[in-house]
Amino acid sequence: MSGWEMVAVLAAGLAAGGINAVVGSGTLVSFPVLLAVGIPPVPATISNSLGLIAGNASGAFGYRRELRGQGRRLLGLLPASILGGLTGAFLLLHLPASTFEAVVPVLIGLAVTLVAVQPLVQRALAHRRSPDEVEQHVGPGRKAALFGGAYLTGTYGGYFAASQGVLQIGIFGLLLRESLQRLNALKNVLTLTVNTVAAGAYVVVATDRVDWTAAGLLAAGSLVGGYVSSRYGRRLPEPVLRTAIVVLGLIAIGVLLNR
Repeated sequence: MSGWEMVAVLAAGLAAGGINAVVGSGTLVSFPVLLAVGIPPVPATISNSLGLIAGNASGAFGYRRELRGQGRRLLGLLPASILGGLTGAFLLLHLPASTFEAVVPVLIGLAVTLVAVQPLVQRALAHRRSPDEVEQHVGPGRKAALFGGAYLTGTYGGYFAASQGVLQIGIFGLLLRESLQRLNALKNVLTLTVNTVAAGAYVVVATDRVDWTAAGLLAAGSLVGGYVSSRYGRRLPEPVLRTAIVVLGLIAIGVLLNR
C-alpha cells in the first residue's frame, strides 16, 4: 500500500471502531476501503475481522456500566457466539472464494437494509424497554430463542461481519425487555467474542490470507474509535451516521459487482 492508502485504512479503522460501538455496522466502512486499496474480498474480510477486534474491545469496555445485571445472561450466550464464530469462519475458509464473491453483495445489501430500517425497529421495540437494570427472569423458551439468535448472528458475523450487531439488537430486542443502551452493551461483548474466535481461526489455518499491514492499521484506528465513540458517540446525529453507512455499503456493492 502507498502512504495515502495506509492513511485511508487507518481512518477507516477509526470510523469503523466508532460506528461499531454505537450502531454496529463498521464493516460497511472498512471493507470497501480494503477493496479500494486492492485487497481481494476474502483476505479483506479476514483482515477486517482481525483488525476490528481492538475496536470491539474498547467499545465493550466503554459500555461496561450498561452490562450491570446481565452477567448470567451474557455467560449463557457466549457459548452460542463462540460456536457461531467458528461456524462462520469454517464456511468462509472452506467455501470457494467465488462463492463468497457472489454472496457478499447480497449480504452487504441485507446489511444496508438493516441499517436503514433500524429506526423503525427501535420504535417498534420502544414499548418493551425497561430502565430497570436488574436482570429479568427469562423463561426456557426465550432462553432457547436467545441462544439460537446468538448462534445464527455469530455464524453470520464469522462469515461476514457487516451489521451482525444490528441483527443482534433486533433479535434480542424482541425477546428482552431492556433499554437499547443495555442491548447495545450486550451486543458489543458478543460481537467481540465472535470476531475474536473467527479471527483466531483465520490466523491458525489461513495466516497467508491475512494482510497484516491492513489488519494492524485497522486495529490502531478502531481501538481509538471504539473507545472515543463509546464515551461520546451517543451524541452524534444518527441520521447523518446512518446515511453515510448506507452510501458506503452501496459503494461496496458497486465495487464488488464491477471487479
